[in-house]
Amino acid sequence: MVRPEYVEVRVKAALNRVRGMPFRWSLNPYRGCWHGCAYCYARVTHAYYDLDPGADFERIIFVKVNLPEILQAELLRPGWKAERVAIGTATDPYQPAEARYRVTRRCLEVFARRVNPCSVTTKGTLVIRDLDLCQELARVTEFSVNISLISLDGDLSRRLEPRTPPPASRLRAVERLAAAGIRVNIFLAPILPGLTDRPEDLAAVVRAAADHGAAGVYPGVLRLGPAVREVFLGGVGEEV
Repeated sequence: MVRPEYVEVRVKAALNRVRGMPFRWSLNPYRGCWHGCAYCYARVTHAYYDLDPGADFERIIFVKVNLPEILQAELLRPGWKAERVAIGTATDPYQPAEARYRVTRRCLEVFARRVNPCSVTTKGTLVIRDLDLCQELARVTEFSVNISLISLDGDLSRRLEPRTPPPASRLRAVERLAAAGIRVNIFLAPILPGLTDRPEDLAAVVRAAADHGAAGVYPGVLRLGPAVREVFLGGVGEEV
């Protein structure tokens, strides 16, 4: 199996202004994702660097090694109003690179020190490593963890999201987070036409979320933008 290539980069800005979403700011510790989800809308970002949104997005992972320091400086600016920041909108903050670099954890430490609301969205069960920090954030400010789960079918998940933790492992993570007093939601997104959209399958995900302590389930539909469309349809043809 091809191993990921980690490219360490230094950034000049941390927070991204977002429009048309229920939050105004996002933060992404990495660019690219080893999870390899065929439908990932963020794949197109690799094309901005003349890289392949398919294989390169999964293989070449940019690590923003100085992100926590830049974030700290931005949160200390006089004009910053301590608005909520969504972590992991364009790449998974708890993909395998985080075990080595701990960029996400260091950013969460910054948010805790500054008592700044934030949320984390991930498919990675590595978030449990930071259970202590999640509890601290939940104690001092508005904080939640969103676990992405589109199906309970382990075989289908392995085909569509080849290097993600299986659904059962993610549900166990939900249970541990909820038991620790942390608000945890399920992101049932994207719903894939003809693959994960049967009413009984969607209902099963919702029931499992409730049974494991999730506070809410938020669905979303599939969006196939430029570059992502080709990767997804090619992957569906080969794997499903």
